[in-house]
Amino acid sequence: MAENWASSVDLHLELNVAEGRRNGLEHALRAAIRDGRLAAGARLPSTRALAAELDLARNTVSAAYDQLTDEGYLLARQGSRTEVAGLTGAVGDPAGDVPSHDLRPGHETVPRHDLRPGTPDATHFPIGPWLRASRHALTRAPAEAFGYGDPRGRVELRTALADYLGRARGVVAAPERIVITSGSLQALAILGRVLPGTGPVAMEDPGMPMHQEVMRLAGQAVVPLPVDDDGARIDLLARTGARAVVLTPTHQYPTGVMLHLARRHALIDWARATGGLVIEDDYDGEFRYDRQPVGAIQGIAPDHVVYLGTASKSVAPAVRLAWMVLPPHLVLPAADAKRRTDYQTEALGQLTLAEMITRYDYDRHIRASRQRYHARRDLLISRLEPRVGRPLSGYALQGIAAGLHALISLSEEGPSEHDIIARAAARGLALEGLTEHWLDGREEPGRATGIMIGYGAPGDSAYRAALDVLIGVLSWP
Repeated sequence: MAENWASSVDLHLELNVAEGRRNGLEHALRAAIRDGRLAAGARLPSTRALAAELDLARNTVSAAYDQLTDEGYLLARQGSRTEVAGLTGAVGDPAGDVPSHDLRPGHETVPRHDLRPGTPDATHFPIGPWLRASRHALTRAPAEAFGYGDPRGRVELRTALADYLGRARGVVAAPERIVITSGSLQALAILGRVLPGTGPVAMEDPGMPMHQEVMRLAGQAVVPLPVDDDGARIDLLARTGARAVVLTPTHQYPTGVMLHLARRHALIDWARATGGLVIEDDYDGEFRYDRQPVGAIQGIAPDHVVYLGTASKSVAPAVRLAWMVLPPHLVLPAADAKRRTDYQTEALGQLTLAEMITRYDYDRHIRASRQRYHARRDLLISRLEPRVGRPLSGYALQGIAAGLHALISLSEEGPSEHDIIARAAARGLALEGLTEHWLDGREEPGRATGIMIGYGAPGDSAYRAALDVLIGVLSWP
């Protein structure tokens, strides 16, 4: 049985026989390990199987394995198959450096406690509903679903989303106006490539740094649009000369404020008067707690607004499904840009999510998640209440009516953002500050500072433990 397993390992090596068979094999294995084709922990074929594959003597392969084990490239344990070692400067590596391929996900330092924002609770992924929906969708899927398809995405998901977004978010959506993407960042990148007209793109300041980078990489100039307690300063939009604006109006990221109703109408007036485009990022619009549901701006002016939604917060980032609801004139350019990017988003996940939506499993999951995050939000408030809102306490909590994060704003009298993050890190708690979300990423006199608290990612018990550490950090003399 073991030999059968080893024989099934497919290992591609390029041997230079001019170096000699053993030397050529050693060189090929070193090269494969150094450039990452053989990652740390990868199991190698047995000496018998590799010898047969490469038409070498078995003792030649054994000698090469022994040499690379001595050099630290391979690990050979009694009773176990030979595997690639995690390199920390192997003998024979002239630089003595850790190759870049050894810095793989999972090998970076993981904090003991993590309250950084932007991630939902993966421990509550809807495994049962997802499996049932997947089985049902796959058994009913036509054969063409497993081939190359429409760059806009599977019609099943676009149809399901049109219904869901209309009833749950007030979006005016038709299947033919929806384009499915592999995450919201890809959607932004596509929009950055197809925006009509000339002029920069206005983005909230503070805002999402990654969104700014994506727009710049798409060739767009980015200008800041200040944010205050009523959301983005729409009254300043005309001064920027922007032809498009990217907003998070339902729960501004990172401050958590909602765009005021008067500003919503002013935004639409700007778009209609100038022909400008509004890009509405509704990244966590399903999660609201102390207020009535707020519909999408797109529902007011669907011909002037691109609506962006994502399953990354509602289900999990690993699903890699997002969607754009586009004005008619942008559908074909966006679909063509999607085709030229990766042709299409993988179809099996689309079919599964479509099935979950049509069976209302998605709605049930959203409601359960909303209740869970509401309880976590309430626990955060209860733990911080004795420490926020008091004169000279140095802390104030905002953005708590919705979403998966809150902002602890800081005053000049209290500890600095840098000090709090450093104290937390010393106790194994990862936090994120407001400063890095300014467009220029700098802390300047008079500019707001704060600590963002993400209550989505940790599991239930881990969240309580993280709050204990947070309270200790904020109570520091």
